[in-house]
Amino acid sequence: MNWRALLAFMHDVAAIGICWLMAYWLRFNLDLPPVYAKTAWQTLVWIVPLQAAAFWHFGLYRGIWRYASLHDLKRIVLAVSFSAVLVAGVVFMVNVANVPRSVLILSPILLVVGMSGSRLAYRLLREHQLYGRMRLQGEPVLVLGAGDAAVGLLKELAASQEWRVVGLLDDDAAKHGRLLNGAPVLGNVSDVARQAERLMAKHVILAMPGATSTARRRALELASAAGLTVLTVPAFDDLLSGRVSISQIRKVELEDLLGREQVQLDDAGLHGLLTGKVVLVTGAGGSIGSELARQIARFEPKRLVLFDNSEFALYSIEQEFSEQFGTVPIACVVGDVRSAARLQHVFETYCPQIVFHAAAYKHVPLMENGNASEAVRNNVLGTWRLAEVAEANNAETFVLISTDKAVNPTNVMGASKRLAELVCQGLQAQSAMRFVTVRFGNVLGSNGSVIPKFREQIARGGPVTVTHTDITRYFMSIPEAAQLVLQAGLMGGRRETRGEIFVLDMGEAVKIVDLARDMIRLSGFTEEEIKIEITGLRPGEKLFEELLADGEQTLPTPHPKLRIAKAQSGLPAEALAELRAWLESSPSDERSVKQRLAQLVPEYQPRNGKQ
Repeated sequence: MNWRALLAFMHDVAAIGICWLMAYWLRFNLDLPPVYAKTAWQTLVWIVPLQAAAFWHFGLYRGIWRYASLHDLKRIVLAVSFSAVLVAGVVFMVNVANVPRSVLILSPILLVVGMSGSRLAYRLLREHQLYGRMRLQGEPVLVLGAGDAAVGLLKELAASQEWRVVGLLDDDAAKHGRLLNGAPVLGNVSDVARQAERLMAKHVILAMPGATSTARRRALELASAAGLTVLTVPAFDDLLSGRVSISQIRKVELEDLLGREQVQLDDAGLHGLLTGKVVLVTGAGGSIGSELARQIARFEPKRLVLFDNSEFALYSIEQEFSEQFGTVPIACVVGDVRSAARLQHVFETYCPQIVFHAAAYKHVPLMENGNASEAVRNNVLGTWRLAEVAEANNAETFVLISTDKAVNPTNVMGASKRLAELVCQGLQAQSAMRFVTVRFGNVLGSNGSVIPKFREQIARGGPVTVTHTDITRYFMSIPEAAQLVLQAGLMGGRRETRGEIFVLDMGEAVKIVDLARDMIRLSGFTEEEIKIEITGLRPGEKLFEELLADGEQTLPTPHPKLRIAKAQSGLPAEALAELRAWLESSPSDERSVKQRLAQLVPEYQPRNGKQ
């Protein structure tokens, strides 16, 4: 036992005696008769060692008083209660005279108060010594929000030398004028400019992880308009997972403003689909493919086969998996989905049972002019060959990652993905393998998306280029998209949904020009400093994206964020044969490719698409 623990033990031994004598004193209204006084002193001879032994048994001296907490209070209550029962048992069994029953009750109450009060007083003293000066140091900061997240933040920032919380703002009038961990709730969020000027604060922290995206956006706009730097606490799912603590404040990201509800996965069902299975992910080096791989790894597959035609992308994800998912066996395979021989070798070597096909050419303008034939061969023929090899090697499920650009397509990329959907639906009619198609819109931060482009333009000092003031897109986060793909893959295993197209709930469409303004603000600039330039629609680009074609309807599924599109059935056997012959002929003339696409996908209008 070190000297601190010995000192604490001696303190509690003294407390036992003092509280026992005080119980007698209080029982007789501060006028203790001599006969009872004699008994009180005599009984201390066995009561003190008996209770001290109980306290030692309950481990009261393993803690540190400076960090005394509710857990320590709980142990004190249990130890005192146990020792009080022992004392009472001895008194009644031995029939000790002149020990009033009220003393047996008062003594443990006094003891709990004395022992816990001493520890709390010591902790308060130490915190005052350690942090009293710190409260006068650090950068003054306002906290927006006065809920549970704000309380946790204040507790963790109490020891910070970087930040000094000077007040909180919350729209709940019932909290105004209250104190949270010593910091006052000053008023509404709309008062942020006035309060920041009064308190000389240049920073605000959004402590509103559970608030709606509208509320967070409003708070950001008010703070940005006041010229304040805006930080935020981590999201609730990160806090609950234990990956981060609430004090790990960071800059506000676009995802915080678009905020979408956390995906609820059927973990039990996905374990049944993936656990112990060999899973193949094509395009595994891309943003969607790599996130799919991370999500699948959680379900402990027998082996994860990562397939991509980019050596560097595969190397990057291999390094990541070796560090973060060391227990999951992986195989990194370089190859092209158009190579039937390479695919056959992969299936013979690893025997994948579940296939997630994310490999595709997806950049609209790049595929529109000069690369139309490659887009069709990769997105359609590559899908077809992969599906054929998978079926020939007894794979159970084939999940095609599609796009909202396949709906009423006005570009080659969208038309090629729609044709891939039709091929999978056509193959389902003659296949025992389950085909599942998942269609969704843009994902935040994916390779080639508008978000990384805006970041680069802002870093260069602008301008930020937007093709049209009215152009809108649907967005979701990469993890959300990957999780819903897995969920759709599970649902597509049911016989009644084989070959169907699953449509993800993308929420509300977002104006790209608003997205640009948000990113400029989040980067700490104004629109005067970083200009927005309207450049005009690019080849094949729509003003708005659709998740359903004109003739399509949806049916609900058990999952609130997934619906089934009642789309046109797949291509019949004759049409499939003609299409295959055309694809195998390696068409290269761009005009003829687009004309053929227009014949195969009637809704595709290369010249007069929806603008």
